[in-house]
Amino acid sequence: MNELTIKRVSAAHLPVEAIPALLDQEKIDFQPVATVNWEEFPYRPSVQFRLAHTDDSLLLHFQVREASVRATAPADNGRVWEDSCVEFFSVPAGDGVYYNLECNCAGTLLVGAGAAREGRQRAPQAVLDRVQRWASLGREPFAERIGACNWEVALIIPASTFFLHELGSFAGRDIRANFYKCGDLLQTPHFLSWNPIDLPKPDFHCPQFFGLLHLE
Repeated sequence: MNELTIKRVSAAHLPVEAIPALLDQEKIDFQPVATVNWEEFPYRPSVQFRLAHTDDSLLLHFQVREASVRATAPADNGRVWEDSCVEFFSVPAGDGVYYNLECNCAGTLLVGAGAAREGRQRAPQAVLDRVQRWASLGREPFAERIGACNWEVALIIPASTFFLHELGSFAGRDIRANFYKCGDLLQTPHFLSWNPIDLPKPDFHCPQFFGLLHLE
């Protein structure tokens, strides 16, 4: 199981587009999302993430290079997993409820919560609106573009994003989590993870295969 210590930083009043520079300054290393879990989907784009926290928010930055890019989901809580999509799944409390935060390359989000794949609750728009987003390709939807492309997204994820819980501070928490890259309807579908998933069929909704984040 992968484990990672998450540094506590100060980012008061910092705009989301400045998060990559802050994480550079704080010397936060990137971690690869590179595990191909299913033989029938062998394509492995270059994907990495890095994460820090400010007590009441998570600062998440992804960098991706892939053979095509797509962002057709028109609004939050849409089918972003069919686009060029990066994902952060986590269990922030000890009750077995896990959250799926999914973000396409245009910064369009989906956030869900529940104890299993079935019967999940979607976050209200007011919750999603508090997640600050920066996308290097811009925030407008677009059809698939064929050809090698580099892109990035940065997110400021407040504790209120975990809308079924009252988390307060992230400081000192141990959070089980996994990070993913997918693109179900791209010319080359793929399903990568940070922590390996030992299953015969693709399924990101498996907390038993999450890694562990130690938040300072």
